[in-house]
Amino acid sequence: MLIDTYSRVATDLRVSLTDRCNLRCTYCMPEEGLEWLAKPDLLTDDEIVRLIDIAVTTLGIEGVRFTGGEPLLRPGLAGIVEQVAALDPRPQMSLTTNGIGLKRTAAALKAAGLDRVNVSLDTLRPDVFKTLTRRDRHKDVIEGLYAAREAGLTPVKANSVLMPGLNDDEAPELLAWAVEHDYELRFIEQMPLDAQHGWKRDGMITAGDILTSLRTRFELTEEGSEQRGSAPAERWLVDGGPHNVGVIASVTRPFCAACDRTRLTADGQVRTCLFAREETDLREALRSDASDEEIARIWREAMWGKKAGAGLDDPTFVQPGRPMSAIGG
Repeated sequence: MLIDTYSRVATDLRVSLTDRCNLRCTYCMPEEGLEWLAKPDLLTDDEIVRLIDIAVTTLGIEGVRFTGGEPLLRPGLAGIVEQVAALDPRPQMSLTTNGIGLKRTAAALKAAGLDRVNVSLDTLRPDVFKTLTRRDRHKDVIEGLYAAREAGLTPVKANSVLMPGLNDDEAPELLAWAVEHDYELRFIEQMPLDAQHGWKRDGMITAGDILTSLRTRFELTEEGSEQRGSAPAERWLVDGGPHNVGVIASVTRPFCAACDRTRLTADGQVRTCLFAREETDLREALRSDASDEEIARIWREAMWGKKAGAGLDDPTFVQPGRPMSAIGG
């Protein structure tokens, strides 16, 4: 198992497939983009599958989430999914995407073995979307969400980040739309993971702000900790159900004590936490002909050193050097 000194066991693996993205969201990266990882530094498709194989068959991983950057930009994505689906035991597989390429790829990913998707959708207004992402692709995201549902990549979850002065008034509208179209909506507090290091706690839209806004239109009933388990989202039934809405409050309501995640970057580094400043290199071990047993040992040692929490409330907190696009969501 991947266990740490606080008796948490990692059963969920987040795998970043690329640091590249075809949007330029203001809370993630600058308009000109970033200096992307060089191709030789990226794990190959075979290396990714081998590490997932070790994680699943040796280290007890039960769920794999493919992330980016934007994972649909990875040319070999469907092949990776197909090979992971053939593992025994077979892990549950999901994908976090901006949705732009889903209309074209959803059916093929479902056929390859992908179980479901999370799609980023911060606004229902095309003009606000263009301001937030610096790209005029709102229609593509909406069509991608629809394609995912039609392909059976369900439940389809929509992830929204609310930004002051841009879309902070849209929470009720987003939830009404998600209920109408049978998507599961998750609001995510803006986190200090932007490449510009411009995040400020003052003025951010908090979980409390979001819930207050939603309650102007909906009756929310908290589902409780029994249903939540180790999931990052606190969930509420909407108007008595069956639909629900979630809030991932990494900043104001951290859930580190129940964390069950381990992370693998696109260049083969293990991260014990989204906000970790330390990484453990598995790529070098792979390319030095290390055995599966040796790689598993290195991975276990990395996770054993996981800290108690992200430390966002600590006055000495320092933002990670890597932005979200290079870590994976």
